[in-house]
Amino acid sequence: MIHSLFLVNASGDIFLEKHWKSVVSRSVCDYFFEALERATEPENVPPVIPTPHHYLINVLRHRIYFVAVIQSEVPPLFVIEFLHRVVDTFQDYFGVCTEAAIKDNVVVVYELLEEMLDNGFPLATESNILKELIKPPTILRTVVNTITGSTNVGEQLPTGQLSVVPWRRTGVKYTNNEAYFDVVEEIDAIIDKSGSTITAEIQGVVDACVKLTGMPDLTLSFMNPRLLDDVSFHPCVRFKRWEAERILSFIPPDGNFRLLSYHVSSQNLVAIPVYVKHNISFREGSSQGRFELTLGPKQTMGKAVESVLVSSQLPRGVLNANLNASQGTYTFDPVTKLLSWDVGKINPQKLPSLKGSVSLQAGAFKPDENPTINIQFKIQQLAISGLKVNRLDMYGEKYKPFKGIKYMTKAGKFQVRT
Repeated sequence: MIHSLFLVNASGDIFLEKHWKSVVSRSVCDYFFEALERATEPENVPPVIPTPHHYLINVLRHRIYFVAVIQSEVPPLFVIEFLHRVVDTFQDYFGVCTEAAIKDNVVVVYELLEEMLDNGFPLATESNILKELIKPPTILRTVVNTITGSTNVGEQLPTGQLSVVPWRRTGVKYTNNEAYFDVVEEIDAIIDKSGSTITAEIQGVVDACVKLTGMPDLTLSFMNPRLLDDVSFHPCVRFKRWEAERILSFIPPDGNFRLLSYHVSSQNLVAIPVYVKHNISFREGSSQGRFELTLGPKQTMGKAVESVLVSSQLPRGVLNANLNASQGTYTFDPVTKLLSWDVGKINPQKLPSLKGSVSLQAGAFKPDENPTINIQFKIQQLAISGLKVNRLDMYGEKYKPFKGIKYMTKAGKFQVRT
Protein backbone atom coordinates (compact mmCIF):
# COMPACT_ATOMS: atom_id res chain seq x y z
CA MET A 1 0.00 0.00 0.00
CA ILE A 2 2.16 2.93 1.24
CA HIS A 3 5.63 2.39 -0.22
CA SER A 4 7.45 5.46 1.07
CA LEU A 5 6.97 8.63 3.09
CA PHE A 6 8.81 11.90 2.47
CA LEU A 7 8.74 14.91 4.81
CA VAL A 8 9.19 18.25 3.05
CA ASN A 9 9.72 21.55 4.89
CA ALA A 10 8.49 25.05 3.97
CA SER A 11 11.69 25.69 1.95
CA GLY A 12 11.00 22.67 -0.27
CA ASP A 13 13.76 20.44 1.19
CA ILE A 14 13.22 16.75 1.93
CA PHE A 15 14.51 16.38 5.49
CA LEU A 16 13.32 12.83 6.26
CA GLU A 17 12.32 9.77 4.26
CA LYS A 18 11.12 6.29 5.20
CA HIS A 19 10.66 3.27 2.89
CA TRP A 20 8.63 0.19 3.82
CA LYS A 21 9.01 -1.87 0.65
CA SER A 22 11.54 -1.14 -2.09
CA VAL A 23 13.37 2.19 -1.97
CA VAL A 24 11.65 4.85 -4.11
CA SER A 25 13.98 7.52 -5.50
CA ARG A 26 13.62 11.08 -4.20
CA SER A 27 13.17 12.21 -7.81
CA VAL A 28 9.50 11.10 -7.56
CA CYS A 29 8.95 14.24 -5.43
CA ASP A 30 9.71 16.43 -8.49
CA TYR A 31 6.05 16.04 -9.47
CA PHE A 32 5.07 17.31 -6.02
CA PHE A 33 7.44 20.29 -6.29
CA GLU A 34 5.93 21.21 -9.70
CA ALA A 35 2.44 21.18 -8.15
CA LEU A 36 3.76 23.26 -5.23
CA GLU A 37 5.12 25.91 -7.65
CA ARG A 38 1.79 26.11 -9.48
CA ALA A 39 -0.23 26.51 -6.24
CA THR A 40 -1.05 30.10 -5.25
CA GLU A 41 -1.14 29.21 -1.53
CA PRO A 42 0.78 26.46 0.33
CA GLU A 43 -2.49 24.74 1.30
CA ASN A 44 -3.74 24.71 -2.33
CA VAL A 45 -1.46 21.86 -3.46
CA PRO A 46 -3.69 19.04 -4.83
CA PRO A 47 -3.91 16.27 -2.20
CA VAL A 48 -3.51 13.54 -4.86
CA ILE A 49 -0.88 13.94 -7.60
CA PRO A 50 -0.71 11.20 -10.29
CA THR A 51 2.71 10.34 -11.80
CA PRO A 52 3.51 7.73 -14.52
CA HIS A 53 4.22 4.93 -12.00
CA HIS A 54 3.04 6.25 -8.61
CA TYR A 55 0.44 8.37 -6.85
CA LEU A 56 1.63 11.04 -4.43
CA ILE A 57 -0.81 11.74 -1.57
CA ASN A 58 0.06 14.65 0.71
CA VAL A 59 -1.16 16.64 3.70
CA LEU A 60 0.16 19.96 5.06
CA ARG A 61 0.42 20.25 8.85
CA HIS A 62 2.55 22.68 10.88
CA ARG A 63 4.26 23.96 7.68
CA ILE A 64 5.49 20.42 6.86
CA TYR A 65 4.25 18.40 3.86
CA PHE A 66 3.83 14.68 4.55
CA VAL A 67 4.05 13.04 1.10
CA ALA A 68 3.12 9.33 0.81
CA VAL A 69 4.09 7.36 -2.31
CA ILE A 70 1.55 4.77 -3.50
CA GLN A 71 1.99 2.29 -6.37
CA SER A 72 -1.46 0.67 -6.51
CA GLU A 73 -5.06 1.92 -6.35
CA VAL A 74 -5.88 2.87 -2.74
CA PRO A 75 -8.75 5.00 -1.33
CA PRO A 76 -7.02 8.40 -0.96
CA LEU A 77 -8.92 9.30 2.24
CA PHE A 78 -7.53 6.15 3.85
CA VAL A 79 -3.96 7.37 3.26
CA ILE A 80 -4.80 10.99 4.21
CA GLU A 81 -6.31 9.80 7.50
CA PHE A 82 -3.18 7.74 8.21
CA LEU A 83 -0.91 10.75 7.52
CA HIS A 84 -2.95 12.88 9.94
CA ARG A 85 -2.62 10.07 12.51
CA VAL A 86 1.18 10.16 12.05
CA VAL A 87 1.22 13.93 12.72
CA ASP A 88 -1.01 13.55 15.81
CA THR A 89 1.30 10.82 17.14
CA PHE A 90 4.40 12.99 16.68
CA GLN A 91 2.59 15.83 18.47
CA ASP A 92 1.61 13.51 21.32
CA TYR A 93 5.19 12.22 21.70
CA PHE A 94 7.21 15.40 21.23
CA GLY A 95 4.74 18.12 22.33
CA VAL A 96 5.05 19.84 18.94
CA CYS A 97 5.35 18.54 15.39
CA THR A 98 8.07 20.75 13.90
CA GLU A 99 11.09 20.07 11.73
CA ALA A 100 13.39 20.69 14.72
CA ALA A 101 11.45 18.28 16.99
CA ILE A 102 11.47 15.55 14.34
CA LYS A 103 15.23 15.95 13.72
CA ASP A 104 15.97 15.94 17.47
CA ASN A 105 14.03 12.69 17.92
CA VAL A 106 14.83 11.03 14.61
CA VAL A 107 15.42 7.57 16.15
CA VAL A 108 12.02 7.58 17.88
CA VAL A 109 10.41 8.85 14.64
CA TYR A 110 11.76 5.86 12.68
CA GLU A 111 10.75 3.44 15.47
CA LEU A 112 7.21 4.87 15.46
CA LEU A 113 6.87 4.69 11.67
CA GLU A 114 8.12 1.09 11.76
CA GLU A 115 5.39 0.14 14.25
CA MET A 116 2.60 2.21 12.65
CA LEU A 117 2.98 0.52 9.26
CA ASP A 118 3.75 -3.14 8.65
CA ASN A 119 4.93 -3.78 5.08
CA GLY A 120 3.06 -0.62 4.05
CA PHE A 121 -0.23 -1.44 5.83
CA PRO A 122 -1.42 0.39 9.00
CA LEU A 123 -0.85 -1.72 12.12
CA ALA A 124 -0.68 0.14 15.46
CA THR A 125 -1.98 3.71 15.22
CA GLU A 126 -3.43 4.07 18.71
CA SER A 127 -1.37 6.33 20.98
CA ASN A 128 -1.92 4.06 24.02
CA ILE A 129 -0.50 1.01 22.30
CA LEU A 130 2.38 2.92 20.73
CA LYS A 131 3.42 4.32 24.12
CA GLU A 132 3.69 0.77 25.48
CA LEU A 133 5.66 -0.33 22.43
CA ILE A 134 7.92 2.75 22.23
CA LYS A 135 8.36 4.84 25.34
CA PRO A 136 8.09 8.63 24.81
CA PRO A 137 11.47 10.40 24.90
CA THR A 138 12.57 12.11 28.11
CA ILE A 139 15.88 13.81 28.93
CA LEU A 140 16.84 11.02 31.37
CA ARG A 141 15.88 8.26 28.90
CA THR A 142 17.84 9.97 26.10
CA VAL A 143 20.96 10.19 28.29
CA VAL A 144 20.66 6.53 29.38
CA ASN A 145 20.12 5.38 25.78
CA THR A 146 23.18 7.35 24.62
CA ILE A 147 25.39 5.78 27.31
CA THR A 148 24.06 2.20 27.17
CA GLY A 149 23.18 2.06 23.46
CA SER A 150 19.66 0.82 24.26
CA THR A 151 16.47 2.00 22.50
CA ASN A 152 13.02 3.23 23.51
CA VAL A 153 11.36 0.03 22.28
CA GLY A 154 9.47 -1.80 25.06
CA GLU A 155 10.35 -5.40 25.93
CA GLN A 156 6.79 -6.73 26.25
CA LEU A 157 3.86 -6.87 23.87
CA PRO A 158 1.24 -4.21 24.80
CA THR A 159 -1.60 -5.63 26.88
CA GLY A 160 -4.12 -3.76 24.71
CA GLN A 161 -3.08 -5.78 21.64
CA LEU A 162 -4.36 -8.94 23.32
CA SER A 163 -7.74 -7.58 24.50
CA VAL A 164 -11.06 -7.03 22.73
CA VAL A 165 -10.57 -3.25 23.09
CA PRO A 166 -7.14 -2.76 21.48
CA TRP A 167 -7.30 1.03 21.96
CA ARG A 168 -7.22 0.73 25.78
CA ARG A 169 -4.47 -0.81 27.89
CA THR A 170 -5.40 -2.99 30.84
CA GLY A 171 -4.76 -2.26 34.51
CA VAL A 172 -5.15 1.53 34.27
CA LYS A 173 -5.11 3.23 37.70
CA TYR A 174 -5.56 6.92 38.67
CA THR A 175 -5.92 8.65 42.03
CA ASN A 176 -7.98 11.43 40.40
CA ASN A 177 -10.53 10.10 37.92
CA GLU A 178 -11.54 12.73 35.38
CA ALA A 179 -13.03 13.04 31.89
CA TYR A 180 -12.83 16.29 29.90
CA PHE A 181 -14.46 16.94 26.54
CA ASP A 182 -13.74 19.89 24.20
CA VAL A 183 -16.28 20.77 21.50
CA VAL A 184 -14.32 22.83 18.97
CA GLU A 185 -16.04 24.28 15.88
CA GLU A 186 -14.37 25.98 12.94
CA ILE A 187 -16.54 28.18 10.74
CA ASP A 188 -15.76 28.64 7.03
CA ALA A 189 -17.73 31.42 5.36
CA ILE A 190 -17.75 33.80 2.38
CA ILE A 191 -19.67 37.05 2.92
CA ASP A 192 -20.48 39.25 -0.08
CA LYS A 193 -20.22 43.05 -0.40
CA SER A 194 -23.72 43.69 0.98
CA GLY A 195 -23.19 41.45 4.04
CA SER A 196 -25.19 38.47 2.73
CA THR A 197 -23.81 34.97 3.26
CA ILE A 198 -22.70 33.24 0.04
CA THR A 199 -21.49 30.02 1.67
CA ALA A 200 -21.13 28.98 5.30
CA GLU A 201 -20.32 25.66 6.90
CA ILE A 202 -18.96 24.35 10.17
CA GLN A 203 -16.31 21.69 10.74
CA GLY A 204 -16.52 20.45 14.31
CA VAL A 205 -14.65 18.00 16.53
CA VAL A 206 -15.13 16.59 20.01
CA ASP A 207 -11.71 16.01 21.59
CA ALA A 208 -11.47 14.07 24.83
CA CYS A 209 -8.98 13.68 27.65
CA VAL A 210 -10.09 10.69 29.71
CA LYS A 211 -8.12 9.51 32.75
CA LEU A 212 -10.28 6.87 34.40
CA THR A 213 -9.34 3.78 36.40
CA GLY A 214 -10.25 0.30 35.19
CA MET A 215 -12.49 -0.35 32.17
CA PRO A 216 -15.28 2.30 32.28
CA ASP A 217 -18.14 2.30 29.78
CA LEU A 218 -19.31 5.84 28.92
CA THR A 219 -22.41 7.22 27.23
CA LEU A 220 -22.54 10.79 25.94
CA SER A 221 -25.78 12.34 24.70
CA PHE A 222 -26.46 15.66 22.94
CA MET A 223 -29.41 18.05 23.26
CA ASN A 224 -29.72 18.29 19.46
CA PRO A 225 -27.84 15.46 17.71
CA ARG A 226 -29.84 15.93 14.46
CA LEU A 227 -27.65 18.97 13.70
CA LEU A 228 -24.71 16.72 12.86
CA ASP A 229 -23.98 15.70 9.26
CA ASP A 230 -21.22 13.52 7.90
CA VAL A 231 -20.07 12.24 11.31
CA SER A 232 -16.76 10.38 11.67
CA PHE A 233 -16.14 8.37 14.86
CA HIS A 234 -13.22 6.99 16.80
CA PRO A 235 -13.23 3.14 16.49
CA CYS A 236 -14.29 2.87 20.17
CA VAL A 237 -17.80 4.25 19.43
CA ARG A 238 -20.60 1.69 19.04
CA PHE A 239 -22.08 2.74 15.71
CA LYS A 240 -25.32 0.72 15.97
CA ARG A 241 -26.27 2.56 19.18
CA TRP A 242 -25.64 5.92 17.50
CA GLU A 243 -27.76 4.97 14.48
CA ALA A 244 -30.65 3.80 16.65
CA GLU A 245 -30.65 6.32 19.52
CA ARG A 246 -28.23 9.11 18.54
CA ILE A 247 -26.23 8.38 21.73
CA LEU A 248 -22.45 7.89 21.85
CA SER A 249 -21.63 4.70 23.74
CA PHE A 250 -17.95 3.73 24.09
CA ILE A 251 -15.12 2.34 26.20
CA PRO A 252 -12.65 5.25 25.94
CA PRO A 253 -8.93 5.03 25.17
CA ASP A 254 -6.69 6.16 28.01
CA GLY A 255 -5.56 9.78 27.65
CA ASN A 256 -6.15 12.18 24.73
CA PHE A 257 -8.13 11.17 21.65
CA ARG A 258 -10.61 12.55 19.10
CA LEU A 259 -14.02 11.09 19.82
CA LEU A 260 -15.74 12.37 16.69
CA SER A 261 -15.58 14.93 13.93
CA TYR A 262 -18.65 16.31 12.16
CA HIS A 263 -19.87 18.75 9.56
CA VAL A 264 -22.78 21.22 9.57
CA SER A 265 -23.45 22.34 6.01
CA SER A 266 -27.08 23.50 6.20
CA GLN A 267 -26.65 27.25 5.74
CA ASN A 268 -29.71 28.23 7.81
CA LEU A 269 -28.08 26.52 10.83
CA VAL A 270 -24.78 28.42 10.53
CA ALA A 271 -24.83 31.70 12.46
CA ILE A 272 -22.24 34.29 11.39
CA PRO A 273 -20.66 35.58 14.65
CA VAL A 274 -19.05 38.80 13.33
CA TYR A 275 -20.00 41.49 10.85
CA VAL A 276 -17.81 43.92 8.91
CA LYS A 277 -18.73 47.41 7.71
CA HIS A 278 -16.32 48.45 4.98
CA ASN A 279 -15.72 51.31 2.60
CA ILE A 280 -12.73 50.68 0.33
CA SER A 281 -12.60 52.91 -2.73
CA PHE A 282 -10.05 53.95 -5.36
CA ARG A 283 -10.74 56.91 -7.66
CA GLU A 284 -9.73 56.90 -11.33
CA GLY A 285 -6.71 59.18 -11.96
CA SER A 286 -6.16 59.84 -8.22
CA SER A 287 -3.10 58.71 -6.26
CA GLN A 288 -5.17 58.32 -3.07
CA GLY A 289 -7.71 55.71 -1.99
CA ARG A 290 -10.03 55.45 0.99
CA PHE A 291 -9.92 52.53 3.44
CA GLU A 292 -12.44 52.12 6.27
CA LEU A 293 -13.22 48.99 8.30
CA THR A 294 -15.40 48.46 11.38
CA LEU A 295 -15.89 45.10 13.12
CA GLY A 296 -18.70 44.05 15.43
CA PRO A 297 -20.11 40.90 17.04
CA LYS A 298 -23.48 39.37 16.19
CA GLN A 299 -25.25 36.15 17.20
CA THR A 300 -22.61 35.34 19.83
CA MET A 301 -25.08 34.72 22.70
CA GLY A 302 -23.32 37.42 24.74
CA LYS A 303 -19.90 35.70 24.50
CA ALA A 304 -16.81 37.80 23.75
CA VAL A 305 -15.08 37.59 20.37
CA GLU A 306 -11.33 37.31 21.09
CA SER A 307 -7.98 36.97 19.29
CA VAL A 308 -9.33 38.85 16.26
CA LEU A 309 -6.84 39.22 13.40
CA VAL A 310 -7.81 40.91 10.13
CA SER A 311 -5.68 40.59 7.00
CA SER A 312 -6.14 41.89 3.46
CA GLN A 313 -4.07 41.56 0.31
CA LEU A 314 -4.13 45.09 -1.15
CA PRO A 315 -3.75 45.71 -4.92
CA ARG A 316 -0.25 45.84 -6.46
CA GLY A 317 -0.53 49.53 -7.22
CA VAL A 318 -0.70 50.47 -3.51
CA LEU A 319 2.54 52.08 -2.28
CA ASN A 320 1.69 52.77 1.35
CA ALA A 321 -1.15 52.88 3.85
CA ASN A 322 -1.68 55.72 6.32
CA LEU A 323 -4.32 54.37 8.69
CA ASN A 324 -5.53 54.96 12.22
CA ALA A 325 -6.62 51.99 14.36
CA SER A 326 -9.03 52.74 17.22
CA GLN A 327 -7.93 49.46 18.83
CA GLY A 328 -4.94 47.16 18.40
CA THR A 329 -2.09 47.66 15.95
CA TYR A 330 -1.78 47.32 12.19
CA THR A 331 1.16 46.60 9.88
CA PHE A 332 1.48 47.05 6.13
CA ASP A 333 4.20 45.31 4.13
CA PRO A 334 5.00 47.46 1.06
CA VAL A 335 6.67 44.50 -0.68
CA THR A 336 3.94 41.83 -0.35
CA LYS A 337 1.13 44.48 -0.05
CA LEU A 338 -0.29 42.57 2.92
CA LEU A 339 -2.20 44.60 5.51
CA SER A 340 -2.58 42.96 8.95
CA TRP A 341 -4.60 44.35 11.83
CA ASP A 342 -4.29 42.67 15.23
CA VAL A 343 -7.54 43.72 16.94
CA GLY A 344 -7.56 41.49 20.03
CA LYS A 345 -10.89 41.38 21.87
CA ILE A 346 -13.97 43.16 20.45
CA ASN A 347 -15.74 45.48 22.89
CA PRO A 348 -19.43 45.72 21.79
CA GLN A 349 -19.74 49.17 23.47
CA LYS A 350 -16.84 50.60 21.44
CA LEU A 351 -16.45 48.81 18.12
CA PRO A 352 -12.89 48.65 16.70
CA SER A 353 -12.29 50.52 13.45
CA LEU A 354 -9.41 51.06 11.02
CA LYS A 355 -9.68 54.21 8.91
CA GLY A 356 -7.40 56.25 6.70
CA SER A 357 -5.99 56.57 3.19
CA VAL A 358 -3.84 54.45 0.92
CA SER A 359 -1.31 55.88 -1.55
CA LEU A 360 -1.20 54.57 -5.10
CA GLN A 361 1.66 54.70 -7.59
CA ALA A 362 1.63 57.82 -9.75
CA GLY A 363 -0.22 57.14 -13.00
CA ALA A 364 -1.39 53.72 -11.84
CA PHE A 365 -4.76 52.55 -13.12
CA LYS A 366 -7.66 52.11 -10.73
CA PRO A 367 -7.54 48.47 -9.43
CA ASP A 368 -9.91 46.12 -11.26
CA GLU A 369 -11.33 44.72 -8.05
CA ASN A 370 -11.43 45.56 -4.37
CA PRO A 371 -9.41 43.41 -1.95
CA THR A 372 -10.98 40.64 0.11
CA ILE A 373 -10.76 40.67 3.92
CA ASN A 374 -9.77 37.55 5.85
CA ILE A 375 -10.71 37.34 9.53
CA GLN A 376 -9.43 35.07 12.32
CA PHE A 377 -11.20 34.97 15.70
CA LYS A 378 -12.03 32.79 18.71
CA ILE A 379 -15.15 32.65 20.89
CA GLN A 380 -14.82 30.73 24.16
CA GLN A 381 -17.71 28.75 25.68
CA LEU A 382 -19.81 28.83 22.50
CA ALA A 383 -20.49 26.20 19.83
CA ILE A 384 -21.82 28.33 16.97
CA SER A 385 -23.93 25.47 15.55
CA GLY A 386 -25.89 25.32 18.81
CA LEU A 387 -24.64 21.82 19.66
CA LYS A 388 -24.82 21.10 23.40
CA VAL A 389 -23.85 18.07 25.46
CA ASN A 390 -26.84 16.86 27.47
CA ARG A 391 -25.22 14.36 29.85
CA LEU A 392 -22.32 12.01 30.37
CA ASP A 393 -22.86 8.75 32.27
CA MET A 394 -20.43 6.05 33.33
CA TYR A 395 -21.09 2.33 33.84
CA GLY A 396 -18.91 -0.61 34.86
CA GLU A 397 -16.99 1.17 37.66
CA LYS A 398 -18.14 2.22 41.16
CA TYR A 399 -16.26 5.52 41.66
CA LYS A 400 -17.66 8.93 40.69
CA PRO A 401 -15.45 10.75 38.13
CA PHE A 402 -15.03 14.50 37.70
CA LYS A 403 -16.53 15.60 34.36
CA GLY A 404 -15.93 18.80 32.40
CA ILE A 405 -17.11 20.12 29.02
CA LYS A 406 -15.73 23.15 27.18
CA TYR A 407 -16.92 24.79 23.96
CA MET A 408 -15.00 26.94 21.48
CA THR A 409 -15.69 28.48 18.09
CA LYS A 410 -12.93 29.74 15.81
CA ALA A 411 -12.65 31.01 12.26
CA GLY A 412 -11.41 28.72 9.51
CA LYS A 413 -11.44 30.36 6.07
CA PHE A 414 -13.60 33.37 6.89
CA GLN A 415 -13.63 35.82 3.99
CA VAL A 416 -15.47 39.09 3.41
CA ARG A 417 -15.64 40.46 -0.14
CA THR A 418 -15.59 44.21 -0.65
